[in-house]
Amino acid sequence: MKKLFIVAITAITFASCVKVNFNETTGGGGTPTDTAKPVTTLSGRIDRNLSLPKGKYTLTGFVYVGKGSTLEFAPGTIILADASVKSALIIEQGGKLIADGTASNPIVFTSNKAPGARREFDWGGISLCGYAPTNRPLVPAPITEGGSNRPYGGTDAGDNSGILRYVRIEFAGITAENNSELNGLTFYGVGAGTIVENVQTSYCGDDGFEFFGGTVNCKNLISFASGDDDFDFDFGYNGQIQYAVSLRDKYSDDDDANQIECDNDATGTTATPITRPVLSNFTLIGAYDTTGIRTNASRHRYGNRWRRSTRFEFRNSIILGSFGNAVILENDNVINDFLSGLSILRNNLVFSYNVFPIGTAPATPFVTSNQTLLPNATFLTTLTNTTNNNTVLADQNAALLTAPFNLNAPNFLPAATSPALTGASYTGLSAFFTTGTFRGAFGTTNWASGWASFTPQTNVY
Repeated sequence: MKKLFIVAITAITFASCVKVNFNETTGGGGTPTDTAKPVTTLSGRIDRNLSLPKGKYTLTGFVYVGKGSTLEFAPGTIILADASVKSALIIEQGGKLIADGTASNPIVFTSNKAPGARREFDWGGISLCGYAPTNRPLVPAPITEGGSNRPYGGTDAGDNSGILRYVRIEFAGITAENNSELNGLTFYGVGAGTIVENVQTSYCGDDGFEFFGGTVNCKNLISFASGDDDFDFDFGYNGQIQYAVSLRDKYSDDDDANQIECDNDATGTTATPITRPVLSNFTLIGAYDTTGIRTNASRHRYGNRWRRSTRFEFRNSIILGSFGNAVILENDNVINDFLSGLSILRNNLVFSYNVFPIGTAPATPFVTSNQTLLPNATFLTTLTNTTNNNTVLADQNAALLTAPFNLNAPNFLPAATSPALTGASYTGLSAFFTTGTFRGAFGTTNWASGWASFTPQTNVY
């Protein structure tokens, strides 16, 4: 079994955890937060509790945190992933990651390349593996993707994989083989005991956030410039997310890239638990902007892509400028569950720049794949009735957001006369959701201020 290799560490044991002091490898002393010290390298396995002080660390290769072990990073820490090898951080079942930053001292996981040289696929991001339910068989257990090959899933809906708060994950995403990728942040059967708040992924080669089953709840997520989907749900995910942003850049990988993609499983079975994310207050900004379509537009597809027997709730949100349809219901089970009320799409503001009609469907912001079950005109009428209360906007400017398409300094806050400031409803939602009047991820307060960054290519770490 490989052990963790850390350069220049003296371990001091305290009860149930291991604290570490850092010394210069050349030249003498220095304080634990001295930025002049050499970067410390993490590799191999971590099979003990390890609490690391603020500083810089290089992550080299696949680093695993084992069962019963906790890896903790202090606020303000920078973790530089070695782009010369396939690097990733994988928290195994029963392990924990504590990355609990602050708005003024976020924790940043990024590429070790120089400013200007960083790009998608530089490393493999973070994967959390828990014991929460999925709709995959327990025996044998499902295995994580991207070459990490770790089991996940179980029966503990309240399982705890740690804390990610005020964290940025940049330039991640590795495609190991077809349909087997590492993303920015991947949740494998992660339970509701895990805290995930104020997390941004940027320029991921694959998905920004992907959920394979589990029950983890999240608030304040940002997916910036993902190559594939921004938020991807599969294998029986039944969690709740409030306040999330997607902003797409020019890049898109060789797969259709959606802002939300959701399946029950890869073949569309009705295995239980059926995937059913409950989502409120999303702001999804597509590949269209006021200067025209960004490059590789044919791969920038849908705002919401509900398919393969999934169910869903999507409320109080904004879908703005997606190059494909704003919403698509893509198979009979999805359509029937929407018509019967098992899936909900309410109180949203929508504008789609363009459409990808399927079959003979007319060019509207909403398209379904089965015109017999749900003709497009009927779908549009249903979505805009007094119960569902969705609004189709006239154009990308009608939402009156301040500067949503600005890639370097976006501002998603509604202007004073924006229709996004009113119209939200939380009837039927759980106490997890903070109530208010505004639709989209932001009202009058910018919760991304101070810790999020939209200039990761040029940031100096």
